Amino acid sequence: MDTQPASAASLGWNFDPELLRRHDRPGPRYTSYPTAPQFHDRFGVDQLTAAAARSNASGRPLSLYVHVPFCTSPCFYCGCNRVITRDHGRGQAYVERLLAEAAQMAALFGPCREVVQLHFGGGTPNFLSPQQLQQLVAGLRRLFRFSADASRDISIELDPRMITPAQVAELGAIGFNRASLGVQDINPAVQQAINRIQPLEQTVAVMTACRQHGLRSVNVDLIYGLPSQTLAGFAQTVDAMLQQRPERLAIYGYAHLPHLFRAQRQIIEADLPSAEDKLALLGIAVEKLTAAGYQYIGLDHFALPDDPLAIAQRQGQLHRNFMGYTTHAQTDLIGLGVSAISHIDTSYSQNPRELPAWEVAVDEGRLPVWRGMELSADDQVRAALVQELMCHGQLDIAEFERRHQLVFADYFAADLQRLQALQDDGLAQMSNGVIAATEWGRPLLRLLAMCFDPYLHDQRSTQRYSRAI
Repeated sequence: MDTQPASAASLGWNFDPELLRRHDRPGPRYTSYPTAPQFHDRFGVDQLTAAAARSNASGRPLSLYVHVPFCTSPCFYCGCNRVITRDHGRGQAYVERLLAEAAQMAALFGPCREVVQLHFGGGTPNFLSPQQLQQLVAGLRRLFRFSADASRDISIELDPRMITPAQVAELGAIGFNRASLGVQDINPAVQQAINRIQPLEQTVAVMTACRQHGLRSVNVDLIYGLPSQTLAGFAQTVDAMLQQRPERLAIYGYAHLPHLFRAQRQIIEADLPSAEDKLALLGIAVEKLTAAGYQYIGLDHFALPDDPLAIAQRQGQLHRNFMGYTTHAQTDLIGLGVSAISHIDTSYSQNPRELPAWEVAVDEGRLPVWRGMELSADDQVRAALVQELMCHGQLDIAEFERRHQLVFADYFAADLQRLQALQDDGLAQMSNGVIAATEWGRPLLRLLAMCFDPYLHDQRSTQRYSRAI
């Protein structure tokens, strides 16, 4: 690992090894609260149907998430739910089953419910051909009422290795207006170590095509903490992306969980950076992106100041869900496809993680509910608190007390004791009625949320989570 001075130090991120050891523990990224490991198989179709009925009474808009699991080759760092195959013929059968599932879900919701967001994730969504994506989007439009508002998002995650500029033009014609490109690192040695050879020119060509064909926003995903990464090399990656000026960037920390994800066993652990160096890599990204005018959204996301995500944060309307940070806060989320998760009213429900199980359910005309949970009153209070912390890095105690009719110091007495450790180490502060992450604590924002998560008291519950640093 390159040991040149970390630019993170200029931001005050001079964490000593003991501090890192105290706080580098497994924990959720809080795309939901409670998190998915708390879901159980006592939640089924009847519970989902009841949640949809309650949801209809609210009249909230809808968001749709479609999971496409297929990839043609494994990226060794990946922890996503995916199926490795080079048989593109499997895509058509998957599209038809997605539409069959969507028809069952659409029947649960009133015809006036408006879709304001559609997102394709994976896997590799562009494993599907533009023609198949056209069929899928058109089918969803027939089943649901899509908003015509300019703020409506139709977005897709793209692997630049598997799409041409001409195909990007077809996506624009379908109606996609946002794209997220997986880049990770442009250094050839890192790409070799993670089994993802992706020339910079290929990525730039796809980004250029997006802008030429109506995709008004481009997000770039980078990963720090990968094998063979150096500070100098990652700085070059960030600089190369800044030259393209994407509207958003996500700088994810690599989560090494080889006991859960078989592909990660191909990574040589000795090649991974230390916790100190990993934090320095993130520091490089934060410093360069901030200097380039990007707004730090939180945890690992950045956006240009005029991007809707940045505006939503400044206006206190940012939201976080299974799609990450989003501007569409007051929506019910319908997940379609293998492993997809729905958040409907006060419930979560998840489809089977194994493709054959999902296929059987859809073919038999059943809603493919594998597990889920109904949120208790306490879950709902804590979910609101975690949203505030993860989206805005702070919480106004008096306002929270008023909204939820509770005495904060009494309700969260045990949680505030856990918060004290973060305060003692300068990662959080509580003053003038506000709990907030400090500048040093912003990159470790989930540590703050973890203080208020009683499900983590059972140490066994942390085994499926990545480490905080």
